[in-house]
Amino acid sequence: MDVTLHLAQDPQADELLGRSPLAALVGMLLDQQVPMEWAFKGPSTIARRMGTDDLDAHEIAAQDPEAFTALLVHKPAVHRYPGSMAKRIQQLCQYLVEHYDGNAELIWKGVDDGQELLRRLQDLPGFGKQKAQIFLALLGKQLGVRPQGWREAAGAYGESECFRSVADITGPDSLTKVRAHKQEMKAAAKAAKAGGK
Repeated sequence: MDVTLHLAQDPQADELLGRSPLAALVGMLLDQQVPMEWAFKGPSTIARRMGTDDLDAHEIAAQDPEAFTALLVHKPAVHRYPGSMAKRIQQLCQYLVEHYDGNAELIWKGVDDGQELLRRLQDLPGFGKQKAQIFLALLGKQLGVRPQGWREAAGAYGESECFRSVADITGPDSLTKVRAHKQEMKAAAKAAKAGGK
C-alpha cells in the first residue's frame, strides 16, 4: 500500500494514511462526531506523540491504557472524545494482534470476495456495517483493493461518481462535495424526524 490520499488535507498525515494500512484503519475508526480531516489527521498525531513515523498494532495493544489515553487527551486532543477513542484504538489493535498478527493489511490481502471482506471489516471493534462499507469503498476506489463484488458489498458507497463519504475524497473540491452531501443527509433526517412528531 503506497498511494497518495487526501483525507486529512495535510501532506504529512495523508502520506502516512497512504502507506500504512493501520493508520488508514485508525483514521476510519476516529471518523465520527468530528470533521473528517480531524479524524484522519489523528493517526499522524498519535504516531508523532509515540515518537515514531508509523503506527504499530503490537506496540499500541501493549501500551498502558492510561498512558495511551494521555497521548490522545494531550492538547490539541486527537478527538472530541479522546478517552473512549483511545480505548477503541487499543481494542482494534488487540484484535489485529490476535487475528492478523498485528498486520492490518492481512484483513484484505488475498481476499477475493467483496462480501467476505465486508464481513472481516464488520468484525473489527468499532466498525459497524456503515463504517465497514465506507472503508471497503475506500479500499476499492483509492487503494486498489477490488475483490469480486466489492462495489455491491460497499452498497451506495461503492457507486462510482458519487460523493457520499471519505472514499470519494481526492482533494479539496471532492471534500466540499462530500461535506455538502452529508449536510443534505442531516437536513433530510432532521426534516423526517420533525415530520414524524
